[in-house]
Amino acid sequence: MSIAPLVRVTPDGSRTDQDLVAVEAPLTIEVLHQSNPPEPGPHLLPLGVFMRTPGDDEALGMGLLYAEGVVRRAADVRSMELTMDSDGVSGTLRATLAPDVVVDTAALARSGASSTACGLCGRLSFGVRPATAVANIGNQFDELIPDFTNLIFQLPDRLRDAQAVFAKTGGLHAAGFFDRAGRLVDIAEDVGRHNAVDKLVGRALIAGGPLPPARDRILVVSGRAAYEIIQKAAMAGVGTLVAVGAPTSLAVQAAREAGITLIGFAKDKSYNIYG
Repeated sequence: MSIAPLVRVTPDGSRTDQDLVAVEAPLTIEVLHQSNPPEPGPHLLPLGVFMRTPGDDEALGMGLLYAEGVVRRAADVRSMELTMDSDGVSGTLRATLAPDVVVDTAALARSGASSTACGLCGRLSFGVRPATAVANIGNQFDELIPDFTNLIFQLPDRLRDAQAVFAKTGGLHAAGFFDRAGRLVDIAEDVGRHNAVDKLVGRALIAGGPLPPARDRILVVSGRAAYEIIQKAAMAGVGTLVAVGAPTSLAVQAAREAGITLIGFAKDKSYNIYG
């Protein structure tokens, strides 16, 4: 968080003041990998510049690499080196991959920076790439949980109650993993909703456990559900995704193809199931 000077204006007049604001700063992510012949040796692949809230940068990098299909487990990353700039908030994260990890550099190509609003910004190509694990799991929580409806009613409030930084700044999105009993397993906050999901998945990978890392989790996000959120959920093995906001048309299509139960507008004791 950062302190910003401001002028508060009300019907009674104005006064100078200050407020806490969420930090948004660029993180350059690079991948050092081994190339196959005829160009042997380590090669540095810039993934791009990502606008994020500083903190959990290694988890963000791990989650992004997993969502992009570069790694399938934490052991695929030999090391992560975070170098911060002089401002203390910008930096560069270099992930060194294990020698046996093959990287499709063309599929990862980006141009420019990724904004906090879109995890696909700068991508030169994209496609709906649901993880086969999702289809194999068939995680239909409405069949596994006796009181599924009431559980979904409660999850957005439980996520909001756990948003510590949002409570102070009002400027962060959140993503949370819940178990089948509706207990919060983990939460991540970031100015970018897709970053929050990457941090959440990255932490689960780093901590170890079953793969895919979210096969027994409900994913709840504080904003809308766009395509990139569905893609990341699918790669992580999520069976049910709950969004406080609206889904996009491509998100509905991607969720259907990935076998994800997509719930939107989950607030005020109502929600929509898209299929």
